[in-house]
This record gives sequence, structure tokens and C-alpha cells, in this order.
Amino acid sequence: MSKRLWCIFTGLCSLLVLTVCVAPAGAQMPEVKPKPAMYSYVANWQFPRASFSDVDKMLAGGNPALDKAYADGTIIGYGHDKKLVHTPDNDTHDTWWSATSIAGLMKALSAVSATDMPNSSVMTSANKHWDEVLESHYYNWKPGAFADAYVEVLEYKLKADAPEDAVAMLSEHLIVPAMEKLLADGSIEEYEIDEAAIHTTAPGLFFVVYVAPKPEGIDAVQAAIMAAAKAHVLGIQAFGSMVDMSGHRDELMMGSGTFK
Repeated sequence: MSKRLWCIFTGLCSLLVLTVCVAPAGAQMPEVKPKPAMYSYVANWQFPRASFSDVDKMLAGGNPALDKAYADGTIIGYGHDKKLVHTPDNDTHDTWWSATSIAGLMKALSAVSATDMPNSSVMTSANKHWDEVLESHYYNWKPGAFADAYVEVLEYKLKADAPEDAVAMLSEHLIVPAMEKLLADGSIEEYEIDEAAIHTTAPGLFFVVYVAPKPEGIDAVQAAIMAAAKAHVLGIQAFGSMVDMSGHRDELMMGSGTFK
């Protein structure tokens, strides 16, 4: 996300946070409530460029263990991504699966670990590997498979003194209403707002993730933000009081997967 668009986005956040605080009692806003927890296991890999074609072939072949876990209801979604915008120290590929419990994640992990894939020559060529376990209460998707879609991850860091419900506030009054409109018009296939369930990094990070079936979906998300900002011009004071903008990062990937 460009610096200019980020400033617009933070201004929009300010607007909606302030609107929640000062809206008249009779004002009606779309009601968003948290959903039952969805947990996601993300295995991140940094492969040397010489291995990219082998990794693509391996991922294209699928994972029978995850296929089975999906079919029997152990997990509710799974897939893989490859980075389109690379950075020196980050991952190049990932594999993920989601479930309604951490137990479901661990059962799928055990099934995957029992296969030959973790010890294959492709996987052992990785320079780095790390895992994440995430939790979301704000998410939605169109059931079914998607292939070669565009996946953007927007990473934010809360300030130490941010309110405990900061992520819920931003999700319910800003992110979810915008994402639901984009989901309804077909610009995106899935979205979720994630926080760490297992804290392998410092607390306070949250992630806005969306899947766009076509590259035009990325433009649609940005256009939606800019249009809302033009309609509601306010500063970034409220949002800036909760979020450390120096911790903002973006990831852009191409991914394939499926959700029940």
C-alpha cells in the first residue's frame, strides 16, 4: 500500500472510530458481531530461487493429508501461497490450513508430518522455516476453491496503551463492513482479521487478509478505501492513538485454496 493510500486509510479509521464515539443514539450502523473462533496454522518457507519451480510443482500436486482432513471435517479450509513481492529476509512460500479448534489444526499437522513431504528434497532445500498459529473472529468467504488468486496481507501493530478491544472496534466499525461489500460484488473471495493465538512474536500485531480472484480486486479494495475517505474527511488522530504506524507492513502473494 502506498504512503498516500496508507494516510487515507488511517484517516478513514479515525473517522469511523470517532463516529462510533459521537454518533447520535438514533443513528443506525450495520451491526457486526464476532463469530466463533477460526484458527489457522501457517507454515512459512524461504526457498532459494533455484528451487522455485520444484516448489511450484510440489504444491500443484496437492497434499493428500490435507485433502483427507478437509473431506472429513477436521479442517474447514487449506491452501498455499507464493510471494509476488519479495523481501530479503521474509518467506517466499507458505502452506496453511484452518479449523474451528486448535485440536483440528494439530490433527492436520500430525497427518502432514506423517507424510514424506516434510523430508522431501524440495522442503529440505529451504533456507528458513517458521510457523504461526492465528485466531480470527471476523471473517467470511465464498465456499469453494480458488486458484491463482491475489492474496494481500496488511500487518498492523497496536500501541502498548491501545484499548483491549481495539481490534474488535476497528473490525466491527471499519474493516468488516468494507470487506462485506467487496465480497458481495465479487471483488474478493475471502477475508479475515487475524491475531496470534500462539505468540511467537510480540503481542499487539493484527493482520487484515483478503483474497481477490483477479488483480482488479486489489484496485477495488484501494478504490473503496479512497472513496470512503473522500466522503468522510477527518484526521488520523484517533487511529494514530491506537496503532503504531511504523509497524505497518504489506505482503502480496498468489494463492490457491478452498473453503467449506
